[in-house]
Amino acid sequence: MEQRISIERMEQAVNLFGSFDENIHLIESEFSVTVANREGELRVNGEPEDVMLAAKALTALLTLSNRGETISEQNVRYVIGLVRAGQEDKVGELTQDVICISAKGRPVKPKTIGQKKYVESIFENAVTIGVGPAGTGKTYLAVAAAVAAFRERKINRIILTRPAVEAGERLGFLPGDLQSKVDPYLRPLYDALFDMLGAETYNKYLERGNIEVAPLAYMRGRTLDDSFIILDEAQNTSCEQMKMFLTRMGFGSKMVITGDATQIDLPADKLSGLKQAVRVLKDVEGVGICELNDQDVVRHVMVQRIIKAYKDYEDAKNRQNKARR
Repeated sequence: MEQRISIERMEQAVNLFGSFDENIHLIESEFSVTVANREGELRVNGEPEDVMLAAKALTALLTLSNRGETISEQNVRYVIGLVRAGQEDKVGELTQDVICISAKGRPVKPKTIGQKKYVESIFENAVTIGVGPAGTGKTYLAVAAAVAAFRERKINRIILTRPAVEAGERLGFLPGDLQSKVDPYLRPLYDALFDMLGAETYNKYLERGNIEVAPLAYMRGRTLDDSFIILDEAQNTSCEQMKMFLTRMGFGSKMVITGDATQIDLPADKLSGLKQAVRVLKDVEGVGICELNDQDVVRHVMVQRIIKAYKDYEDAKNRQNKARR
């Protein structure tokens, strides 16, 4: 069976095919079809069902391309996942929401449906809890939303914090004063801010007190008004620390709490404050809880595969434990 899809402009084909036709090769491999560009149209050949799915994926990718999106391997893999789930019609939603423009002029926007719901929750709720694996953009999108709110003068300060919990290493063995010791833990937050604002603007706001990056312990006893407060790596907070953090919220403020429940570095006998908060706050008005998964990973495809492998391993182990009981 052959199906034809018309292409209006040559630039569309170039964007869709990718360098060395890698995007099209991925489509061909995933759906067992062949795709050729002939006389201003794509010709998809293969078994009827495979051709139908491949054509849906190509049409969805062309929709992204028409709206100015650069088609990457990550886009292609995500669209393939949507097509297999029968959700290809949702692709058009992904190009609409630019959160802010980075220091290099790049638009920052959600790349998956899960990320889109997460960003919507941040704008709609006073408190948003984003739970998901590494690479799902939890921290980066939260920082982008904070910068957008700051530029629009909806808040006066951006406060970024995370618990300084050691993952197999001791703080005391790190060189330097206390700030030098905690800086490595805060590095992902610095990196996201540098990307959004540029180093010069970041340092200017830091000196003025408009931006604060500090360990969670520094939050005790404060009330934070007119601020956008992000708690990162929240899976490593104790229940007491999480309650302390949540009660710092002042008037005109917004909070985003991010974490990965599969990467807890707390002692085995200590309950994660993130896990407890998700259970305690799930029905509280003004609190949004968003769960991202491996389909929302926007890093290298290997990150997605590694996360899925670990999840499958944990699921199998849990099934074995239940069978023994």
